[in-house]
Amino acid sequence: MDGKNRERQRTRNACNRTESASVLRSLSVDNIDDNETMGDELDRGKQCGLERRLFAPRYSLLREVGRGSYGVVYEAIARKSGARVAVKKLRCDAPENVELALAEFWALTSLEKRHENVVQLEECVLQRNGMAQKMSHGNKRSKQYLRLVETSLKGERVLSCPDEPCYLWFVMEFCEGGDLNQFILSRQPDPCTNASFMMQLSCAVAFLHQNNIVHRDLKPDNILISQRSGTPVLKVADFGLSKVCAGLGAGVRDPEEGPDKNKNGVNINKFWLSSACGSDFYMAPEVWEGHYTAKADIFALGIIIWAMIERITFIDAESKRELLGTYVRQGSDIVPVGEALLENPKMVLSIPQRRRSHMSEALRKLLQDMLAVNPQDRPDALELHSRMGKVTCAA
Repeated sequence: MDGKNRERQRTRNACNRTESASVLRSLSVDNIDDNETMGDELDRGKQCGLERRLFAPRYSLLREVGRGSYGVVYEAIARKSGARVAVKKLRCDAPENVELALAEFWALTSLEKRHENVVQLEECVLQRNGMAQKMSHGNKRSKQYLRLVETSLKGERVLSCPDEPCYLWFVMEFCEGGDLNQFILSRQPDPCTNASFMMQLSCAVAFLHQNNIVHRDLKPDNILISQRSGTPVLKVADFGLSKVCAGLGAGVRDPEEGPDKNKNGVNINKFWLSSACGSDFYMAPEVWEGHYTAKADIFALGIIIWAMIERITFIDAESKRELLGTYVRQGSDIVPVGEALLENPKMVLSIPQRRRSHMSEALRKLLQDMLAVNPQDRPDALELHSRMGKVTCAA
């Protein structure tokens, strides 16, 4: 195995580790008092009773709805308002877990405004030694918060010993409709739903990029569905791999820069990232190489929309689940589109993939642009949202 293939294998392994840490499900709740006591951590046999006491009388934990390599997600009820919420418990016992938890916390708390298509974080509570402290971004007076940051930066445990576990509890908006995979694959194809979802997804990514956030792990598993209004509303979730680019040279402006710039005059597409992370089938070619910008999110969105429109799926090797995602066939193997394009940049994608497709020419051209090998040839998030509006209106 040559060096390039070894690096890709490491990337695949990293992707596999992060995929099971996805955010699941989650509504508005009342704050937990900063000094509210939270009970000592018990052994696994006693966890259920403990966790029901942790949020009492604020919340009642109803059931476990998801479990990953570094966290558990519960459906819960806010006792005062009666609202359903998702409560995600993350164990911060390893630097990589802390890094994922802080990335999600920083991304969601950096948003000054709510957006209908981005999952809402109501609050985050840090629990250690039976005590709970409400987390706030950049709180330099909190020793626990600073130790979390130090753990992430140093890559070694500085927060607690194994006998004194530390947890972050995220209270989030509850999405009762499951994820995009479950919603789409359990229903008959509906052009109106597809058009609505395309607009919602492009709107969400435009909002995130306008707020200096690169998601870096867009995939159907991380897109949740809320049905409280009677109409399905998409919610982009799981910001554990996201990057907040605010403040990175914000004073530098290119006079030729157009709509790429956000409200602060920062062009997020000019910030280069180097951590090869994400999920294989949605990763852009440049992500495999470890040198990319926010345009990688546009590529991932192109894969998702293409798969959603044509109902293209594959079976995940780890979970054995059927997932939405496009790919390239190489003999008996299926290869992620981004990886195939990296190996053969001149390859022409067959869009649409199915012979009897009703895909419009405008949508076909837009998908081709979103999946361009050269990120500079892809539309930025604002241009994408504008073009998506024209495509869906024409349809």
